[in-house]
Amino acid sequence: MKAWQHFKTITKHRHLVRAGCFRVGLYWQGLTHDLSKYSLTEFLPGAKYYQGNRSPNAAEREDKGYSEAWMHHKGRNRHHYEYWTDMNRESKTYEPIPMPRKYLVEMVMDRRAACMTYQGKAYLDDSALVYFELSREKDLMHPQTCRELHYILTMLAREGEEETFRYLKEFVLAGKPFPWEEDA
Repeated sequence: MKAWQHFKTITKHRHLVRAGCFRVGLYWQGLTHDLSKYSLTEFLPGAKYYQGNRSPNAAEREDKGYSEAWMHHKGRNRHHYEYWTDMNRESKTYEPIPMPRKYLVEMVMDRRAACMTYQGKAYLDDSALVYFELSREKDLMHPQTCRELHYILTMLAREGEEETFRYLKEFVLAGKPFPWEEDA
């Protein structure tokens, strides 16, 4: 039963991301988003730790001290900021690098869809922003990516989906500068 519920949850999530990506012109990313969740490495732990109200990766992490499913997932899906970490040639340490815009936009769609999936009718346009601001991840991602993501999630919270999606399509994906870049 948990396997079926998990399957329905990830499929609903993918559908929501696909619809968002299609609205801004990211057709390939919409079609291929999170396909690794159906792999045995991710699906089996997802079904085992399924709870319905949060990511099963969190429960796997609590149980084992790490999430093998998450490590597999973040290494294969470019819409996660964790994917964008590499060795700095000078310091010889792993550091975050800025995300390309098309993956930044997919990340926005992913976060929106995750909130919609897990919050259901309680979802609001500010849900992804609230989650982001309460998390520690802003300390872990590249400052440029963090600033861009925060700006877009704030726009979603304040101006709604229609205006945000228009901005993503006409400005972010078109390579136009963010407001603070225009002054530079």
